[in-house]
Amino acid sequence: MNRREAISSVALLLGGTILGAEAFLSGCKTKSTTEAGAVNFSADDVSFLNEVAETILPATSTPGAKAAKVGDFMTVIVRDCYEPKDQTTFMEGLKKLDEASKKMNSKSFMESTPEQRHNLLVALDKEQKDYQKNKKKEDPTHYFRMMKELTLWGYFTSEIGAKQALRYVAVPGKYEGCIPYKKGDKAWAT
Repeated sequence: MNRREAISSVALLLGGTILGAEAFLSGCKTKSTTEAGAVNFSADDVSFLNEVAETILPATSTPGAKAAKVGDFMTVIVRDCYEPKDQTTFMEGLKKLDEASKKMNSKSFMESTPEQRHNLLVALDKEQKDYQKNKKKEDPTHYFRMMKELTLWGYFTSEIGAKQALRYVAVPGKYEGCIPYKKGDKAWAT
């Protein structure tokens, strides 16, 4: 199995294709990184993305997405790995998410309470699922799906996600296919 087949298999396990998965194969080399029109994120954008990510994966008995600096991860992947049309969709999505918050909660996402943020993102997740189900091949991916995928990717590939939310062995030993599993055990990162 080559890397492309492996990524396709992982994407199928996650229920679809991962936007930006080409980054695994190409090392994030798109034309947009060298063009004058490449996207730039402000410190406020990174803070906003950290709060969105924290709402998706909040701190519990393990640190949340904000502690893993998922907002910084998202900006790197979008800037360096996404095609220009996907970058545009993502950047417009930042504004759309805030507008949806103002419409639903009468305040910006950053001013909303954690419960209001959660309810908004649940509504956006339902919206993106309906959109993805009915979209044509040439239609762009829904912006919230991008944010959610990047949150999961960034968190579970971070040191915090791999070592605290999952079980991790830096240098695994021999393969053991029959390790007992007890309900509540963490999944393996390696």
